[in-house]
Amino acid sequence: MSVEYLGLSQINGPLAVLEGLQGAKYDEVVEMNVGGSDRRLGRIIRIDGDRAVIQVFQGTSGMALRNTHTRLTGRPMMLPVSQDMLGRTFDGIGNPIDGLGEITAEEERDINGMPLNPVERVYPRNYIRTGISAIDGLTTLIRGQKLPIFSGNGLPHDRLAAQIVTQSSLGDDASDESFAVVFAAMGVKYDVAQYFRKTFEEAGVLDHVAMFINLADDPVVERLITPRAALTLAEYLAFEKQMNILVVLTDMTSFCEALREVSSSKGEIPSRKGYPGYLYSELATIYERAGIVKGGKGSVTQIPILTMPNDDITHPIPDLTGYITEGQIVLDRELNGQAIYPPISVLPSLSRLMKDGIGDGYTRKDHQDVANQLFACYAHVGDVRALASVIGEDELTDLDRSYLEFGRDFEHRFINQDPHDNRTIGRTLDIGWELLRKLPRTELDRIDTKILDEFYEKKGSGDPDASEKNSENGKG
Repeated sequence: MSVEYLGLSQINGPLAVLEGLQGAKYDEVVEMNVGGSDRRLGRIIRIDGDRAVIQVFQGTSGMALRNTHTRLTGRPMMLPVSQDMLGRTFDGIGNPIDGLGEITAEEERDINGMPLNPVERVYPRNYIRTGISAIDGLTTLIRGQKLPIFSGNGLPHDRLAAQIVTQSSLGDDASDESFAVVFAAMGVKYDVAQYFRKTFEEAGVLDHVAMFINLADDPVVERLITPRAALTLAEYLAFEKQMNILVVLTDMTSFCEALREVSSSKGEIPSRKGYPGYLYSELATIYERAGIVKGGKGSVTQIPILTMPNDDITHPIPDLTGYITEGQIVLDRELNGQAIYPPISVLPSLSRLMKDGIGDGYTRKDHQDVANQLFACYAHVGDVRALASVIGEDELTDLDRSYLEFGRDFEHRFINQDPHDNRTIGRTLDIGWELLRKLPRTELDRIDTKILDEFYEKKGSGDPDASEKNSENGKG
């Protein structure tokens, strides 16, 4: 028999307090009827005896202590999932908002997911091509990896996110029938949400993208559910439908700020910068839902995007994110000021799993050597620029001037590319070789001699895709 509780004890921001509960469970979903007609959902986030604190997903606006009836459902929050959700748009808690009707669910899943057994995890191999040279060439994204993008206010991370969604694929020669994207936006303005929808539609990729949109004026509690709902669908498609899923989450800073606001409403003791002490574990429950399971063909790969307050990479959000994830891609304000897009600062950026998903059998045999040499040469460019600022460019040696020319061309030809320029791995590496040929061969000490003999004097490589191998049939 279902028991309905009349009235509330307290309302505080997005939280409601109910006393006298019996048999309530942590994380249980409750149904709340406001004024006899307005139905809302909530989640129990704290239990103290017969007293429970409830997060109200649609917010507490219009709720009063005496006009609300609450019923326990006895289950956690579930998301109806189906492969038909690809090509559709949902709100932050998974309700369709594209006017195309309800989803016929194949099953319902707990949005909190199930932890992946470490023994069943498969080490990530094979790359995902984004078509962006600074990512594919130097910080390659590997299937099953979690690789965040650290941005700042005013930097073009939204444009970069849209480009990644529209261009990403399993490789230059791979069939993308088993590839799809789950895109989740948290706390975005209406015009930004429209920009994403329009961009995906114009690029013709909407049929393999599922969008979860939480707008800035939506209830803050909904923001805490959005990434979990998106990852629940991603896990279903990856591990039940054997698809390779790329999950793009933007902006994780909005998620963390919502967590701080709810924590403050609960009266919890704050930690660094006012964030709750469990911020690390909350982020881990999201980021660790990436991976590959033994015996399956599917994978979940994550690109979380976060804006660093005051461009501070030591801020708790990027700091803790860096502990959990396998590298980072850092956007640079100085490069952005030079109209270089995408303004990726390659020196502090890295992909810790890159070495195991590139090279012969995956991308091209010279990939690792080219990446190492480009990193080394561009790092030396910084030293030469510092010297030139002291003694003047005219006083530099011919070799140092060659490095300055290399640095300018590297930023304007390799890093910089048109938002609609979808480069293959072959084209990216060919541009890298064109830049390295500006330097004497004796300076290229990070490249194997056999690779150097084969590629250094080669002025043209013909079809850049001809030498690439499909990673689908590669090693691993």
